[in-house]
Parts: sequence; structure tokens; C-alpha cells
Amino acid sequence: MLNIVLFGKPGAGKGTQAEFLKGKYNLTHISTGDVFRYNLKNDTELGKQAKFYMDKGDLVPDSLTIKMLQEEVEKHEGTTKGFLFDGFPRTVPQAEALDRFLISKGWEVTATIALEADDEVLVQRLLERGKTSGRADDQDENLIRNRYQEYNEKTAPLIDFYKHQEKFYEVDGIGSVAEITERLSLVIDRFN
Repeated sequence: MLNIVLFGKPGAGKGTQAEFLKGKYNLTHISTGDVFRYNLKNDTELGKQAKFYMDKGDLVPDSLTIKMLQEEVEKHEGTTKGFLFDGFPRTVPQAEALDRFLISKGWEVTATIALEADDEVLVQRLLERGKTSGRADDQDENLIRNRYQEYNEKTAPLIDFYKHQEKFYEVDGIGSVAEITERLSLVIDRFN
């Protein structure tokens, strides 16, 4: 199984690249945001539990997020050559839980790849995206910078976690979509 964790700040192009990579390598793309939206929209038991926390303004506990992710993986088990995790893990405890879950299946994280880009370039990308996406968090520069600060604080320990496992790779996230896809492929092809 080829299991890739894709990192990157908002606007780095994770979703765009995931579309190309999932087809090229026959991977199942699992976006934590999509999984949450599905469970909430379909009023699943896990969605109801998540809504309980969200309605109080609390963060959804890792244990619940991990259960949603596990269900999503198990839906595709046996029909995919691996998984492309987008937006998960975000913390070391989540990474440890992902490792435990994958090990229980006889798998492991193959590589974690970070799409690196200058904050100023990404801020402009998101502001531009905000003109058409309708997302309020893509239209306010202060909110964008706040998201980057949170990303930096939470992700730095995660980078060290994967570097310690010798599974961390950085890829330049600036350039054309095709150029970035090629850079990502050079990393993934080492394991495929």
C-alpha cells in the first residue's frame, strides 16, 4: 500500500495536486474536511457526535476525527492501491493514532510530503481564490495569516515526528500545476 500524507498551508495546492496524484497512482484521496462535511450532512452517528462539540464551539476530539478517518479508509479497503491523506494528521497525537491504525492493517505511512511556498505568495493566492470561492476565510488577510500561524505552531512538531521516521520530504509548491505534480511524482516514484 502506498500511503502518502500531503502537507501544506492553506492555498499551497494540496487539493489540486491530490486530484492528479490519485489518478496517476490509483490512490483514494481522503480529505479530512470532506469526511467531516459528509458525516455532518448525512447526519451519521459520528456526524452527530462531532456536531455536539462544534455547536458548543469546541474542537472535535482527536478520537472522533480518527474514527471518521478509519471508517473512510475501511470503505475503500481492497479497492485502492493506497491512500492520500489531506488535512490529516495535524498534530503528533493524530500522527501516532494514524500509525497505530495503519499498523493494525499491516500498512504504514509511506511518505509525508510538504508543499512549500512563501507566505506572501500563498496569501495572494487565497485572496484571489476568495473572489470566486465564496469562502469568508479566503477573503480576509488577517484570517489567512492567523491560519498560517496556527499551521506553523501545530505542524512544526509533526514535521520533526516524520523526519525522525525518515519519511518527510519537501517539495517546492510554486510553479505551474504540471511542474509541481512532476516534483511530487519524483518523490512518490521512489516508493512505487
